[in-house]
Amino acid sequence: MRKRDSFQLTDSTIFKEALLCWSQQFEEVVWLDSNAYSGKYSSFDGVLAADALTVKVTDVQNAFEDLKEYQSETKDWIFGYLSYDLKNDVEKLSSRSHDGLEFADLYFFQPKKIIRIEGDVAYFDYLNMVDDEIQSDYKSIIDCFQNEVIEEPAKTNIRIRMRIFKDEYFRKVRQMLSHIHRGDIYEANFCQEFYAENTQIDVLKTYRKLNRISQAPFATFLKLGDKYLLSASPERYLRKEVTKIISQPIKGTAKRSFDISEDEKLKSELSSDEKERAENIMIVDLVRNDLSKSALKGSVTVEELCKIYSFAQVHQMISTITAEVATDKNPVEIIRETFPMGSMTGAPKISAMQIIEQLESFKRGLYSGAVGYFTPEGDFDFNVVIRSILYNASKQYVSYSVGGAITAKAIPEKEYEECLLKAKAMREVLEHV
Repeated sequence: MRKRDSFQLTDSTIFKEALLCWSQQFEEVVWLDSNAYSGKYSSFDGVLAADALTVKVTDVQNAFEDLKEYQSETKDWIFGYLSYDLKNDVEKLSSRSHDGLEFADLYFFQPKKIIRIEGDVAYFDYLNMVDDEIQSDYKSIIDCFQNEVIEEPAKTNIRIRMRIFKDEYFRKVRQMLSHIHRGDIYEANFCQEFYAENTQIDVLKTYRKLNRISQAPFATFLKLGDKYLLSASPERYLRKEVTKIISQPIKGTAKRSFDISEDEKLKSELSSDEKERAENIMIVDLVRNDLSKSALKGSVTVEELCKIYSFAQVHQMISTITAEVATDKNPVEIIRETFPMGSMTGAPKISAMQIIEQLESFKRGLYSGAVGYFTPEGDFDFNVVIRSILYNASKQYVSYSVGGAITAKAIPEKEYEECLLKAKAMREVLEHV
């Protein structure tokens, strides 16, 4: 079904840039970049999927059943995304808030062309109908970089607005705290949107700058027609390797410092912060419960608890939870039983999602959803869509959203400061500061 060829690369970094440039001719593109991340369960350095043979696009109604049918019938690589609002297919929930982006709720495609980078080798996996294009495409990719002039985007006048202002944010966090104190929930992830209207951006240059300043392990460039995702995500939602499933939720954020001793101090303070650890452990318990729906009895294991990982912009507290599943367990069913990810919802999960829907002022859509792929063997890997810029080119609407976990010890002012810290990279990229 697919022909594979490989090419030795002299410089994989240059090849990545050229590959992304070359891919812009296609209507459907998913680029996943690990940015040389070598953490637990990392795989390829980068993978590009482009040029759809078949496509599955749907709204929330029966979305997971539609995906299950598509994945099992295709029996090939499929790439795409799951929006947060697929929660409405999993539970009796709804999404009524403002949607400025208008992304489909679910979008997957079977690419004719897949190019993976592992170390200094590029592997071309092409469907047989286009396998005679491998050599010419490799040459075109090299030519693309040689012919391209990469420039810094000029300073623009993008006017970023807030969907809610500071006072309203404080008021809504206090409402969420009242739910917590009443015992309705223990924790919920409360998010806010920043957006710009009547705005055009150079998507490739914007992504490159975001990726350069963030160097995130689950970075994504997604193009589906006129819709774009430019993501510097540090978080994995869920991965399946044969019979092992892996989730790595993030809860706990601290800024970085250029001063080495100060940076180590910030890292140490995050590691010992009782509030941040409590947030992380609550989500670990939720993820353990989610994984247990699919897992073989007694196989759910916490491999890492509240471990600190350092990225270009922030320190993050990450836990790793694994489980074993039966060999005949349907891969889409595993996702349905754990979706949406606990780090972006709260505990108890359904109550948290109901309260989130009441208090947030925008439809999350792809934000806090997941982008990734299924392999022909039924393995998969998906990130969490955070630290991301979303763009509808036809509507000229740009958006990025940030959030944080609200627990009983949350202080609205500090939660607001953490949101601004998380938003820093996206704002800098869009305003070209």
